[in-house]
Amino acid sequence: MYWYFSRWEEAKVTEQVMAALRRRLRTAQGRGGEPSAGIIDSQSVKGADTVGQQTRGYDAGKKVNGRKRFIVTDTLGLLLVVCVMAASVQDRDGARTTRLSLYLFTPVRFVFADAGFAGRLVAWAERFAAAAVHIVRKAPDQVGFAVIPRRWVMERSLAWLTSHRRLARDYERDPAVSEAVVRWAAIGQMARRLARGRDAVRQCAWTGQDLVS
Repeated sequence: MYWYFSRWEEAKVTEQVMAALRRRLRTAQGRGGEPSAGIIDSQSVKGADTVGQQTRGYDAGKKVNGRKRFIVTDTLGLLLVVCVMAASVQDRDGARTTRLSLYLFTPVRFVFADAGFAGRLVAWAERFAAAAVHIVRKAPDQVGFAVIPRRWVMERSLAWLTSHRRLARDYERDPAVSEAVVRWAAIGQMARRLARGRDAVRQCAWTGQDLVS
């Protein structure tokens, strides 16, 4: 079974299937087939014992020992690019590799990001990747939780991915395999959305009144 997966990855099957499903979903929602803007963010996850010391690190901000997933989605939350690195990699540094991958594989030239990506990355993206990075910040007077425009789409996408048991933590020895697993999870999500024809709706809680009726 793993032999087939390795051959598919060599032929970039997952990228091609993901791109085809993304185009169909965007067209079904009245969008252009290829996105012009994206959203970038990172997610630190614990690494299992199978994650070697060479590819793992410690994220002091999140207090997580493992790996960090850098993910770019379109404005609908559909995956474009994923890069997996050690959790010790700073957001601004990891975003450079991710941004270059995005530049090579998609026409996206405008990216939304949170304050963790602010600083030299903005000037670097403009100079070397011919792209603009727009930092979406919290409101100065924000207290507690609030939905932040653009960024909530990425948070939802990360939650969708984490709901897959294989992605609850990182189990893979090779970061490239972790990236493939993320792509397979995104393919499953897109296929279900196409099959339903609409977004998923959370199931209502059962109560005693439901049984009586």
